[in-house]
Amino acid sequence: MLKRKIYDELLKWKNSAEHKSLLVKGARQVGKTFIIDLFGKQEFKSYIYLNFLKNESLKEIFNGSLEPDDIYAQISLRVNNVEFVENDTLIFFDEIQACPKARTALKFLSIDGRYRIIASGSLLGIKYKERDEESFSVPVGYEKDIEMFPLDFEEYLWARGVNDSAVFALKNYFLKREKVPDDINSLYMRYFKEYICVGGMPDVVNTFIATNNFQAVHEKQNEILQNYRDDIMHYAPNTMKQKITNCYNSIPAQFSKEYTKFQYSVIESKGTSKKYESAVDWLLDAGMVKKCINVSTPLFPLKGYEKPNEFKLYLTDTGLLTSMFGFNTQAAIMSDELKSTAKGGIFENAAFVCLMNRIKTLHYFKNSNNTQEIEFIFESISGTEVIPVEVKAKNGQTISLNNFIETFKPAVAYKVIDGNIGVSGKKFTIPFYMLLFAE
Repeated sequence: MLKRKIYDELLKWKNSAEHKSLLVKGARQVGKTFIIDLFGKQEFKSYIYLNFLKNESLKEIFNGSLEPDDIYAQISLRVNNVEFVENDTLIFFDEIQACPKARTALKFLSIDGRYRIIASGSLLGIKYKERDEESFSVPVGYEKDIEMFPLDFEEYLWARGVNDSAVFALKNYFLKREKVPDDINSLYMRYFKEYICVGGMPDVVNTFIATNNFQAVHEKQNEILQNYRDDIMHYAPNTMKQKITNCYNSIPAQFSKEYTKFQYSVIESKGTSKKYESAVDWLLDAGMVKKCINVSTPLFPLKGYEKPNEFKLYLTDTGLLTSMFGFNTQAAIMSDELKSTAKGGIFENAAFVCLMNRIKTLHYFKNSNNTQEIEFIFESISGTEVIPVEVKAKNGQTISLNNFIETFKPAVAYKVIDGNIGVSGKKFTIPFYMLLFAE
């Protein structure tokens, strides 16, 4: 069973004084249903599960009165063996995007407060198909939102049998700025390259742990990618289906460029923002990609210097990205034989995923005359410092990072490499796996 950090967030919500409903968002197949189901069974005396996609008749619970007593009565009529234990019952509305009125009901159930409510679903930010769309009210102020992602690298290490003590020992090397013994460094760089190829989708990770077979992993990833493309065909408006598909399919080409800024012309030769901007927004709302925006000036607060039309798109799962490139690319990563410009884009996406799970909001910096590019910058967790991160798939020169340090004088600047720890002034060179500790 995969250990997930979000379980601690669920416990924190359960033990809080607030009685807001919890809305767990995330792309399909990141493990939302599994972890909430486990949480309900382990932490509550009574657990009631409703899935609006598997059993469409459950939507009828919300066709009449939305008074809590009426809803609970309808649940007792339609779900077998339910027991309502005050202050010790969890009701889980799964795939809630399929039942808009259930989303509206969260307000009244939260006010009632006798039972805990978790809702979960995918594509929550996307309008329903026009023929199915219903008018409904989002319960602003009565629900707490959290977003769930694929396994991060630390969770992947746990799945591989690496315990907390080993991770803590790695962190000590990071904190002391000490070189990691070569054998240990090689082991964790191999784990990181595995993570680039396997990614963090629970079914894929479980497949790899059970079989140690990269071909089986690739087949499972292709199933997920096809499911995502099927979602586009099912949920997207008819006028947008092909545009969204084209946009999603262009991602490998976007990462094969020297400069990985998202370009509409890569989707098609005459592609424009007017034609494809809504397609990008759809993918963002679906949780299939994340955006990283350029800033004109890398100073705090970064939000104030954003250039919204200049951005990069990253997949939230590294394994799905490498699978889009094909199995031979994954094999080349594991054997250190990948030499093309795509290698830089792939490792950059992996760095983004690692940072995203810690920092949440990332930007990048490319100056107006295109002479300086820093792959990522972020505001430090503990203050107002802006921290630069330069990613090197190979250990090379860092002219842009050196200039950044000289001009903006950050407290620390990270150079991320397939190598070992090194320190030169404010420049702190770290292996990719130590992005676990960047802050």
